[in-house]
Amino acid sequence: MHDDHQRLAAFFEEQRPRLRTVAYRMLGSLSEADDAVQEGWLRLSRTDTRDIANLAGWLTTVVGRICLDLLRARRARREEPLAAHVPDPIVTRADHPAPSTDRTGRTRRMG
Repeated sequence: MHDDHQRLAAFFEEQRPRLRTVAYRMLGSLSEADDAVQEGWLRLSRTDTRDIANLAGWLTTVVGRICLDLLRARRARREEPLAAHVPDPIVTRADHPAPSTDRTGRTRRMG
């Protein structure tokens, strides 16, 4: 059983970036997306997965439903989005510029 839990945890970690992206697109907040994904893990860890044919699809559905619940809770609390809502930035390697080089090909220090 311990091996099954480790295998399930490893599978979940492989799915985490995709699930986080789904949750972020629905919620517009990285912290809420991370909360939704974590809640997805908790539900998965308490579920008998033997009869689930498509675990990745199951996880996507669960995280999506958690996000919908969070959105409904926002509406129930009458939270209004800011007039100019800007979602949290997602930083990737592409967002970091490569070091500058001079004509000789040597890396220059910036700043």
